Amino acid sequence: MRAYYMNQSRPATPGQILEREFLAPYGITQTDLATHTGWTRKHVNQLCRGRVPVTVDSAFILAAATRTEPEYWLGLQSAVDLWDAENDEALRSRLGQVRPLAA
Repeated sequence: MRAYYMNQSRPATPGQILEREFLAPYGITQTDLATHTGWTRKHVNQLCRGRVPVTVDSAFILAAATRTEPEYWLGLQSAVDLWDAENDEALRSRLGQVRPLAA
């Protein structure tokens, strides 16, 4: 396994970025975002706390709400997912047992 993220801190979650860069500076509350997107306030709160990941569908909704691109949100989520995977002992152990396919 390539160790891209092993020596780094866990990246900020998309929800943390959403809160810090898009909501707080403009005085937008989680309730406002929930109303605007049709999500529940609980879902928005879980997203902002990093408890639920950004999916393809939610990336499109966030992009529409923030005038960004879905790839932005998916890229943030991908960085978190890769960090989590590279720091998962069980996965690292399993990968150590996998041998490349013969060419």
